[in-house]
Amino acid sequence: MARSKRHEEHVNHEAWAIPYADLLTLLLAFFVVMYAISTLNESKYRVLADALTAAFGGAPRTISPVQVGNHQLQGSDYDRPSPIKSGAKHGPSAPSPAPNPTLLPSLASHLRTGQPIEVTSRAAVQRAQRQLGHIAARIEDALAPLVDARLITVKRAELWLEVEINSDILFDTGSAALDRSAREVLSRLAAVLRDTPNPVRVEGYTDDRPIATAQFPSNWELSAARAASVVHLFVDRGLAPQRLAMVGYGEYRPRADNLTEEGRNRNRRVVLVVLAAPGADADAGHAVKPGASAPISQAGPAPGASAAAGGGNP
Repeated sequence: MARSKRHEEHVNHEAWAIPYADLLTLLLAFFVVMYAISTLNESKYRVLADALTAAFGGAPRTISPVQVGNHQLQGSDYDRPSPIKSGAKHGPSAPSPAPNPTLLPSLASHLRTGQPIEVTSRAAVQRAQRQLGHIAARIEDALAPLVDARLITVKRAELWLEVEINSDILFDTGSAALDRSAREVLSRLAAVLRDTPNPVRVEGYTDDRPIATAQFPSNWELSAARAASVVHLFVDRGLAPQRLAMVGYGEYRPRADNLTEEGRNRNRRVVLVVLAAPGADADAGHAVKPGASAPISQAGPAPGASAAAGGGNP
């Protein structure tokens, strides 16, 4: 009986590749971790440092930031801020910054867009609220019939007020040209705002029905053009151009559901946002003399009020 031949074991000359690949993987993971811990979030680090300092009995080196803003759909109080509360101080307080009343409009803009801010005094905020309340009362008196008919809504917030106008009383379908009745309504509104120092931002919104014309390729252009038409009329009626800005949001910030005609009608609107004025005098509706207002400070540079194009159809 023949014996079976013993097969020689095959020697794997590439066995080194397995530990070499493992080594490269470990090195890659090591450098990824090193890169991750080398990137520092300054704001989180500052909050952590202040928390540790306060926990061990020291005074925080920075003012406690107040996070405001709630990014929701506009139908559910879109981007409305939480109430402002002064940060609690641990130990001796740092010297207050020099008064700078010109930061009030920027503070209002920060609040409305949900950016973090720092508030060092409540006096100027309260004075701005009284002045905005005075303006709101004058607007409601000037446009009482339309307010009663719910075609115009005046909404108050801490550092701004909103005048929401249904687009159907301002523009024809697919048009950004103001008709005669719209000019009369906006002229009465301009008469109230003309003698106030408050910055005014005009925002255009539409429903979600598409538009594609030579003049308005999309809803962005239409809503921006409508906001610009209101701004031009305000300038013609005597408002200072440097107080005005226009923004177009189109159909992307609906206040109601676009599935119904009623919802689309609510979404077609122009909103005038009257921001808090620097050194506002509640009684006269004018700015007080320089140096008479309380300090307001904020973290980081104040954002400029620039026009942004957005879209929407009537």
